[in-house]
Amino acid sequence: MNNNSLKATAIIQARIGSTRLPKKIFLPLSGKPILWHVYQRVKKSKLIDNVIIATTDLPEDDLVEMFCIENKINYFRGSSDDVLSRYYFTAKNFQSDIIVRITSDCPLIDSNVIDEIIKLFISENADYASNVLERTFPRGYDTEVFSFSVLEKTFFEAKEKFEREHVTPFIYNHPEIFKLVSYKINKDYSSLRLTIDTQEDYNLIKIIYDSLFDSNNFFNLNDVINFLNKNPELIKINQHIEQKKLGE
Repeated sequence: MNNNSLKATAIIQARIGSTRLPKKIFLPLSGKPILWHVYQRVKKSKLIDNVIIATTDLPEDDLVEMFCIENKINYFRGSSDDVLSRYYFTAKNFQSDIIVRITSDCPLIDSNVIDEIIKLFISENADYASNVLERTFPRGYDTEVFSFSVLEKTFFEAKEKFEREHVTPFIYNHPEIFKLVSYKINKDYSSLRLTIDTQEDYNLIKIIYDSLFDSNNFFNLNDVINFLNKNPELIKINQHIEQKKLGE
C-alpha cells in the first residue's frame, strides 16, 4: 500500500486447539491445508504489504511455526488467551500502520472484499472499518481494519476478558471514542455460513473447493454465491450450526 507510506499488515490468527474441530487449520482442501489457502487468498490483496500468521506460544502450536517456516511465511507467537496482546505485539514487531484482522477458519476469504474495506477505512478516515458490525456478508468473509494507534489504545485500556480474547470488541463497543464504518453489499447473505468451525462446515466448504478451485484458484464471493444458487440443497449441510458466542 502506498498511501502516505502507510504500511498495511494482515494478521491471521491461527492455533491448533480449536474446541469444536481440533487441528482444523490443517484439514485439506484441494490438496493443501486450510491455513495455506487463507494465507494465499489474503496475500492476493493489492493493498496489503505484509501477511503475518499470529499463533500462540503453546507447545502444540510449534506445528503452526513449522508450517510457516516450511512455507516461508512471516509469523509471530504470543499469548493463547490474550489474543489482543498477541495482535498488538505482532503489529508492533512488524511496524504496522494499518492492521487487517483475519481468522484462520475462513478459507473462502476474498481479497477483493478486503481491499474494498481498506479503501473505505482510508477514504472515511476511520478508526475501524469492517463488514461484521452490520452483517450482509456470509460468515467466513469477516474482515476488520483498524489503525495501530487504535490497537495500542485498545491494548492498554481493554480490561474485560472477552475484550482481550476477541481483539476488537472494545473498539466497536465504544463508538463515542472511535469512528466506526461498515462495509455492506446490496443483498443480505448474512444467513450463509461459510466459515469452518465444525465437521459440517468443513464438508460444505470441501464441496465448494472441489467444484471451483481447479478452474480458478482464487474464485471469489460471487462465484460461491452463483454455485450455491445452482445447488441450494448444499446450504442445508451446516444450516443448523449455531455460531459460537463471544466468550465461549
